[in-house]
Amino acid sequence: MRTLFIVGLMLMTAGVANAKKSCTDQPKDKWMSEADFKKKVEAEGYKISKFKQPGTCYEIYGTDKDGKKVEIYFNPVDGNAVKSK
Repeated sequence: MRTLFIVGLMLMTAGVANAKKSCTDQPKDKWMSEADFKKKVEAEGYKISKFKQPGTCYEIYGTDKDGKKVEIYFNPVDGNAVKSK
């Protein structure tokens, strides 16, 4: 019974590890610089209140051109949105 519990726990942990955002498989030397990325996004009408770089994504928290709150993950190579919340 204990072995079954341990196997179940390992499977659950593996699922959480695989949930990490993946926006690109390109190496970091191919990514846009943070400054260039921020300029691009701001030119599209976003206002960035918080910038993060989780895993292989650029992520912003802020507002869009209509003033709505956004949380968006971007591909750091081309700056295209991958997922938004």
